[in-house]
Formats: sequence, C-alpha cells, structure tokens
Amino acid sequence: MAKRSKVGKFFTPKTVISGIVILIAIAAAIGANVIVPYDPNEVDPRSCFLPAFSKGHILGTDKLGRDLLSRLIMGAKSSMLNAFLIVAFEVVIGVPIGLICGYYGGKIDAVIMRIWDVVCSIPSLLLSFILIAIFGRGNFTGVMSIGIAFIPLTAKMARSLIITEKKAVYVEACKSMGYLDMKIIFFHILPNVITTMIAQFTMDIGAAIVAMATLSYLGLGIQPPDADWGTLLENGMQNFYNNYVLLAAPAIFSATVFKNISIRHRESFRHSNSMKRDLSIFGAVKRQQYKK
Repeated sequence: MAKRSKVGKFFTPKTVISGIVILIAIAAAIGANVIVPYDPNEVDPRSCFLPAFSKGHILGTDKLGRDLLSRLIMGAKSSMLNAFLIVAFEVVIGVPIGLICGYYGGKIDAVIMRIWDVVCSIPSLLLSFILIAIFGRGNFTGVMSIGIAFIPLTAKMARSLIITEKKAVYVEACKSMGYLDMKIIFFHILPNVITTMIAQFTMDIGAAIVAMATLSYLGLGIQPPDADWGTLLENGMQNFYNNYVLLAAPAIFSATVFKNISIRHRESFRHSNSMKRDLSIFGAVKRQQYKK
C-alpha cells in the first residue's frame, strides 16, 4: 500500500499531462519523416507567406513558400535528437570521470576538479562560441561544443553523489568480499545514485534544446535549408510582419516542450530519493550491523 501511495503521489495530473506532451513531441520527432504533409525544404514561389489555415497549409508558409507545419515537425526532430545526443555525450564522459574521482579522491581528483572549476567559470554559451570559432559552425560542432560545456557540472554531480554513497554499509561489504573497485563503482554504487542523475539529465535535455536553438538562431548551429526551432525562430523574427505565425508557432511549441520538461524534472527530483535500489544480497549484512 505504501508503494502504491508513492506511485499515486508521483502520477499527479500535472505530471501526467506534462508526460503526455513530452511523449507527443518525441513521437512527432521519431515519426517526422512519415507525418510531415510536405517536403519541409520544398520551395513554392506561388505560395509565399500564406496565412494560417490556408487551404492545404494549416500554419501557412514562409517567404519561400515552404510549409511551416512540416518545418516545425522536422525542427522538432532535429532539436530533440540533438538534445539527446548532447546529454548522451555528457553522460558517457562526465559520469565515469566524476564517479572515479569521487571514489578515489587524492591528487588526481583535486587536479581534475580544479580544471572543471576553470571550465565552469566560463558561461556555457560563451564556451560553445569559443569551440565553434575553433572548429567551425554546423550541427555536429554545435552538439559537441554544448556537450563539452555540460560535462563539468555532470562530473561534479556524479562526484558529490558517490562521495556520500561510498560510506554506505553495502560498499564496505563489497570491499570485504574482494570485489574490484570498478565493479563496486559501476554495478553497485551507480544504480543507487542513478535516479538522482536521471532527474538532472531530464532538465539537461531541456537546457540542451534551448542552447542548441540559441546557436541555430545566431547562425552557428544547424545551417539552412535544414530547420530546427532556433532557425525557425530566427526566420520568424525576420518575417514577423508578413506572417506572425512564423514566429508564434515555433515559440509556443518550443516553450511548451521546455516547460513540461521542467515540470517532469521537478517531480522526478522530488521523488528520486525514494526510488533508490534496495540491494537485497546485502540485506542480511545490514540487519546484523543494525542489531549491533
């Protein structure tokens, strides 16, 4: 009954609605090539700046006659895919570094953390600008630059979690049983802190969407004729007086997705501490030490 109560508290109307919105956005991104009504890059000079709810074009068209709904759906695909790639990049690099540094400590940990402190002192967007200036603009460079900017905070979070968790009873039990350090870190400690990490990574997806859209808005991310929410916002700003929907549609869509990701992040973080894994194989050891 207690478990059911916790589940009921997590699945509130607000979290359910936000989850549905996010799932719709992800489904649209996955099936973008199938559900788009038109080729998003197809130019039609006879259909420039058609208003919303025009025949055959629900959201109208842009200055080149391209269907806005099709470009918005393909933009969702680009934005969501890039956000997941950025988070995957920071997780693959940042989490192992943070876990290993936090577990062993010492001089290596001190040196790496000081390097991360220097990197964190540079705003992530400014760091992205520096990396793009070195390696050139484009979608791949944008993803890598934002991912690199996100790594230090991810490593610090993993380090802080393992510093607390490595003092637990089951970790001492693992050591006494002769388990290798890497096995203890990645097969026993990591599963116990992963829920907190997932809550943070949920928010990182939203932050990655905004960061990549910012780069594209400034012409440093995805390049024309491809679209994401940043390029659509930039195009809408330029042509706002010709068709206000060009700006309103991507702004509303991106803001709605980001807001619902934020809601899921808050709820996930609130319940993350109650979702830790119970290592049953060490249950007897725990009970004996508690009795002592």
